[in-house]
Formats: sequence, C-alpha cells, structure tokens
Amino acid sequence: MTELRDLIDQKIAEVRAKQETAPVVRLNSNAAPARKAPVKKKAVSATTLAAPDVNGAQAAALAAAVRAGQMPTADASEPAWAYSGPQGPEQWGKIKPEYSLCGSGKRQSPIDIREGIKVTLDPIQFDYHPTAFRVLDTGRTVQVNVGAGNSITVNGRRYDLQRIEFRRPSEERVNGRQFEMSAHLVHKDMEGRLAVIAVLMDQGADHPMVQLVWNSLPLEKHTDQASSALIDMAQMLPDQKQYQTYMGSLTAPPCTEGVLWMVMKQPATLSREQIGVFSRLYPMNARPIQPTSGRLIKDGQ
Repeated sequence: MTELRDLIDQKIAEVRAKQETAPVVRLNSNAAPARKAPVKKKAVSATTLAAPDVNGAQAAALAAAVRAGQMPTADASEPAWAYSGPQGPEQWGKIKPEYSLCGSGKRQSPIDIREGIKVTLDPIQFDYHPTAFRVLDTGRTVQVNVGAGNSITVNGRRYDLQRIEFRRPSEERVNGRQFEMSAHLVHKDMEGRLAVIAVLMDQGADHPMVQLVWNSLPLEKHTDQASSALIDMAQMLPDQKQYQTYMGSLTAPPCTEGVLWMVMKQPATLSREQIGVFSRLYPMNARPIQPTSGRLIKDGQ
C-alpha cells in the first residue's frame, strides 16, 4: 500500500513537472531551427520498472480512491499473526515485542467463566441510538464501525462505543460451554480505558441486526463498505441484561490488559444461515482459553 501511494505521488509530480517545464514555442520564420537539449538520463529503480504505467488522470483517480477508503487497507499485507499455523496464538508473544503480553500476561482473555461470586451488580446504562455504520473485513474478522453518540455507563464511568467484532466460535466459555459465535462491543472512555460487552450467540431464530451487517459485507478482504441504512445497537443486546464481569485483556495482539469485560448471561440467537455466512469467511477466529490465575469473577443476579 505504501508503494502504491509512492507511485501515485511520483506520477502526479511527473505530470505537474511536465506541465510547468513544457517549453513555449514561438513561430519565427527568421529564427534558426531549435537545437534539442541533451536529455539527462534518469536513474530508474527496480520498483519503478516493475510498476504499471499510470498517467495523470489515473494517478488522480487512484489518489482519490485511497482517500475515500475504497482501496485495500494496509492490513492487506501478509498478516503478522494468525489464528493457526506458525503465527498462531502460541507464538503471538514472540512475533513482536509489542505483543509480549500475549505470552507473559497474567490477566489475559478469554477465560472459562466458572464459580463467579454471586453479587448484585450495578446495571449497565445503555445509551444506544440508530446510527450510520461501515462494515470492514479486516482479514481476520468482520468489524462494524459505528458513528459517534453511542455509549454505556458502568460504575459511574462513561465508555463510548468504538466498534463491534465477531468471533466464531465464541471465545468466552461459561462453565466449559462454548457457543456458536460471539459479538464483542468494544468501548473506550476519555482516558483510553477499554470496556467490552460480549454477547454470546446460539443457533436459533435469525438476528435482524446481524442480517443488516451481513447485507453490507464488502466483496473483498481488507476493504470496507458503508450502508445506506442505520443500525440500532440496542438490537444486539439480549432482553435480559444481567452479566458476569472480570478484568482481562484484548483477545488479539497486542493483548493489552486492564480491559473490563462484561459477558451477557442471556445468549442471542442467529439462524443457521447467518452462522453459515460468517463461517464461509472465517470458520475459526477465536483465541484459546487463557488461565484465570485467581482472578475475581462477579456473577450478577
């Protein structure tokens, strides 16, 4: 992607240079024939030789496409980590120093939620509204980026909704049980602290909001697509809002810790066909269960 942008900039500069330096020819019958100035050979890099010919109009169109987000993102390069193989979860902590917590962290997610202490938890205050959205295929999952104005308040702290990410199967387990899928609603407060609401998903009736997302799936990986419809995030939530909570981490590199997790106790449902749509794209994109390491789990009643 960097090479493409460099090529665009180079071609635009060349077109402008030609326009600015083009000689002005004046007709003079008495003048001697103009002598051609010697052409100084320009060093050509291997990258330039290998690049396709792009004229000024094409360069401008490519630049506009990049600015509009219609070209593949930087994530289109070979991924630095994966969910299986030599760059799978067991190796994440060794791939880059920034990923070290994936291997050495003591409060990692996901976990198998067991034996939580039964307490009365303050209800999550949801402030969700219909909003514009874009669907991004990251190359590892389907991600929904939403407009501003959606938030939750937990224990007096407000977190703004950033995005939704889908996993198959669910990364979270409850008493050993794994679900067909899960949706992670990622929020951030003004100080950068993260709070994630996990909605577990079973096979059953179709999910209208998820279908709206599937309808807007981009045709290629590493691209996104805007929807003309509005999405109501409240439709993602189950009817019952009881949850279990613990402190954990992001479930993908860099595995940042200090994330407040709230796992909804009542699962949502997806139809078999809706699960099949995601499975065709990502049959498995869930991190394995991590040690609880004595962490406190609260089970809201």
